[in-house]
Amino acid sequence: MRRLAFYVLLFIVMVYVLNQARKPTKWFGRVFVRAMNLAHSALTDWGLGHVQIKQEFAILDVGCGGGQTIQKLSYLAPMGIVCGVDYAKGSLVESRARNKELINEGRVEIQQASVSELPFPDSKFDLVTAIETQYYWPDLVRDMQEILRVLKPAGTLLVIAETYKGGRYGVIKGIVMKLLRSAHLSADEHRELFSAAGYADVQIFEEYKKGWICGIGRRPLPNTVAQPNAI
Repeated sequence: MRRLAFYVLLFIVMVYVLNQARKPTKWFGRVFVRAMNLAHSALTDWGLGHVQIKQEFAILDVGCGGGQTIQKLSYLAPMGIVCGVDYAKGSLVESRARNKELINEGRVEIQQASVSELPFPDSKFDLVTAIETQYYWPDLVRDMQEILRVLKPAGTLLVIAETYKGGRYGVIKGIVMKLLRSAHLSADEHRELFSAAGYADVQIFEEYKKGWICGIGRRPLPNTVAQPNAI
């Protein structure tokens, strides 16, 4: 009976911890997102290196987590503004605390919101980033189209993930993604997703040795048709 009770307790703890990845809570979740800040820093730098960020850019970070990416983006766009959204209370608390000074300076705004219904007008942002979050979106095509709505014409969506189907460790991490009830796409599926959502100039970059993937797509200019350009 004791062994059975141990395994039941272990299972409950595992489910709880896995759910923190999807939606960090206000207390334990803050510890989780701080760890994610450290774990994803190099991944974020690698992904951001694939886009040009001008100093005056208006930027949105979807699923801003612990707020480290917001700090990085604020440094890269010192004359612009960086907005962050997340639907998890733990992420919001930690992100706001980490970026308190930037918020007070009016350079950063952080709101509770879902990718499915962004609280911004059409054509507001030059760049939207989504780092380690796309796995959990409820409707990938529609949510990508919602991001397309808030991008300026020729604005860029940058999606970065530390695992993908077909990449190094993809099989093992795919099992974890299944337990999380999360999407686990291949490079081709990422490319097809961007195109299906209406993005142009689609590019996919892989860092196979680390199992990383980066997808880029742009909002087409008026009166143009999206044409994928895969790498």
